[in-house]
Amino acid sequence: MNHRRPDNPSAASAALLPLDRVSALMKEHFPQVGDGGKLILIDEVGPSHAALRLPESQEHLRPGGTVSGPAMVMLADVAVYVAILATLGEGALQAVTTSLNVNFLKRPKPGTLRAKATLLKVGKRLVVGEVAIFDDDQSTLLAHVTATYALPDYCG
Repeated sequence: MNHRRPDNPSAASAALLPLDRVSALMKEHFPQVGDGGKLILIDEVGPSHAALRLPESQEHLRPGGTVSGPAMVMLADVAVYVAILATLGEGALQAVTTSLNVNFLKRPKPGTLRAKATLLKVGKRLVVGEVAIFDDDQSTLLAHVTATYALPDYCG
């Protein structure tokens, strides 16, 4: 399989890996993500983007009846990782987060959260992405996240 990075990921016409393959890889390597009551569900992948969902769960709530910050950070981190896998392929499985910055914009009510990740730059060694986290009907922006991932040497 060709794991060559696109020079301009926004110009790519199709994801290197389709949704079913990305979902299978996440199920195999990250069992907390996937179907069957798992924490995070992948709804869409494409060149340099992904859409994920964090279903409503009592486990994600903190005192005061709000979705916890750590649950939102997990959703954002996984969303960028999934976008990287979809864009760069299996050679990126060992990509790791090097930095993550979160701006919590509004207190989320209990319920499903949705994340839209976009890769802003795919370089030789680093990938920079951003994530918008919304409520379930996507009418309220709850958090904005930027993340940088380091790529394994053999990814390109």
